[in-house]
Amino acid sequence: MKIHGLQKMTLLDFPGRVACTVFLGQCDFRCPFCHNFELVDGSAPALMEEEQLFDFLKKRQGLLDGVAVTGGEPCLHKDLPDLLARIRAMGYAVKLDTNGNHPELLRRILNEKLADYVAVDIKNSPAKYALTIGRSEFDLSRVLESVSMLMNGDTDYEFRTTVVREFHEDEDFEEIGKMIAGARRYFLQCFTDRDSVPYGNLHAPSPQDLERYASIVRAYVPDTRLRGVG
Repeated sequence: MKIHGLQKMTLLDFPGRVACTVFLGQCDFRCPFCHNFELVDGSAPALMEEEQLFDFLKKRQGLLDGVAVTGGEPCLHKDLPDLLARIRAMGYAVKLDTNGNHPELLRRILNEKLADYVAVDIKNSPAKYALTIGRSEFDLSRVLESVSMLMNGDTDYEFRTTVVREFHEDEDFEEIGKMIAGARRYFLQCFTDRDSVPYGNLHAPSPQDLERYASIVRAYVPDTRLRGVG
């Protein structure tokens, strides 16, 4: 497997861990607000081969205690479980970021205890999901299957939404709350513009809007928090 990016240390990407973040290429969504679109469309060259990653992880044993695997969409890679198993065999905890659209591979990862923490992006309310991921239509059932799998399993997890002024409003968070009612925790992340975002003229919501959205979801998920605000 080719590695398309590596953040050598982070205190933010993996809750409670000093970790590195590994970026894999390709994604089946085309979110207009994506920060890593060069990974999505294949324009970013691979940074290293898999064995080079493991050379790095070997040198960091005792300094790092976690590895966050993100993308792109990691679950597009059918050999992802093998990668995660090798990382865990080195003594690292594993966090997986996913869009939730690949429940079969996620089920294998959970059943084989290959991830200690899973973060699933909930893009928007059902009615606006296709628009938000850059598709003309979308069957949400696979994402809902992943959501249910995590909520009924024993692997630690979070759900999260990147909030964009042009895509989200109060009614959307009412529907998202219903989708994930009873979840362990939920984060609202504030969109920030970058050069790598594929579409211009997108904006962050105000802090007041974010707090109002969070209060809506707290009726369904009491542990709803803001992330990346202030």
